Amino acid sequence: SLCARINELQEWFAGRNVNLKMINLGGGLGIDYENPDTMPLFDEYFYLINEMVELRKGQEIHIEPGRSVVGQCGSLISKVLYIKQGANTTFAILDAGMNDLIRPALYQARHKIENLTSDGDPSRYDVVGPICESADVFGKYIEMPKTSRGDLIAIRSAGAYGEAMASTYNLRDLPRAVFSDEI
Repeated sequence: SLCARINELQEWFAGRNVNLKMINLGGGLGIDYENPDTMPLFDEYFYLINEMVELRKGQEIHIEPGRSVVGQCGSLISKVLYIKQGANTTFAILDAGMNDLIRPALYQARHKIENLTSDGDPSRYDVVGPICESADVFGKYIEMPKTSRGDLIAIRSAGAYGEAMASTYNLRDLPRAVFSDEI
């Protein structure tokens, strides 16, 4: 476990007369991109660290908030420009592209995708951007309510690295950031 490994490293450093003032556990808990409403068990995580890590006198533990907190604080909201019927696939083409959220194209990351403005019967879509690149895909075979031009689509869990990794690729503007406690 992480705690056991930290304790082993503490012993290793102590054997070399190195007294660490701070232990940085890094980025905290990960994120469940496909089920963004499920929150990690923070209390359990911190309880285990508190109980299992053997701190030396005067040591501190530092933990970054991690994607499990930051990632859930942002969604990419996009408008459907077109619905295109292919031979075997229906495409929902958005006004956001891979320049706005590169993770799906770069890492094949899967984010939860929701239609915010339709409650029609479910259908499957490949949700894609408008950039003429085969990698400009947010998700394939995404089940959403019947989707039409003008519908608003949320690509969830975009708060961690979404804005920082956005670019002006293909001369596209950066997405606007909107902060609200009421959204």
